[in-house]
Amino acid sequence: MTIKQRFEGVLQWFEANMPVAESELHYRNPYELLVAVMLSAQCTDKRVNMVTPALFSAYPTAEALAEASAEDIFGYIRSVSYPNSKAQHLAGMARMLVERFGGQVPDTVEQLTQLPGVGRKTANVVCAVIWQQPTMAVDTHIFRVSERIGLTTGSKNPLQTEKVLTAHIPATVIPKAHHWLLLHGRYVCTARKPHCATCGLRPLCRYASKQKE
Repeated sequence: MTIKQRFEGVLQWFEANMPVAESELHYRNPYELLVAVMLSAQCTDKRVNMVTPALFSAYPTAEALAEASAEDIFGYIRSVSYPNSKAQHLAGMARMLVERFGGQVPDTVEQLTQLPGVGRKTANVVCAVIWQQPTMAVDTHIFRVSERIGLTTGSKNPLQTEKVLTAHIPATVIPKAHHWLLLHGRYVCTARKPHCATCGLRPLCRYASKQKE
């Protein structure tokens, strides 16, 4: 099987079996998504969704969040991973968002990554989800799944995986493909014990082909 055939088969399977694939983070606008994605680093979406309602009630806009101190923010996010650093990042992000971008979330990766605490992965998520741009955010799930299936070979870091995926996936499909791979890794191709026996991608998967029947 060529790499082109594998990509085509995987994408066709997802399109047929997961026609609707969306972020599991709860948000109502670009500002809320940006905050939620920042909080989700090394933390479950379920946990983030538990803390954001009160956070957004207290700070419904970037302007409101910019007025808060890191200590204020910490009180709302103490149950997520690394709450101290995330509180600092959120406070700094909101201030820069107001001062440099008029409180509006930028629509480019280059501008988003100028914000404190916003790395390439977070920026890619926001651009793909909000503006349907062909930006592939590679988290641990996507990094693992891509290598297992055989979409990538020997990727050393998320950026290498991102480059391979964006080179082989049509630009219009990339925003949805991000969710396909992420959700597949979260619920099927799990880290410790992938559910190969019930996986529809088994005939296309390099990892499954190497397992004993």
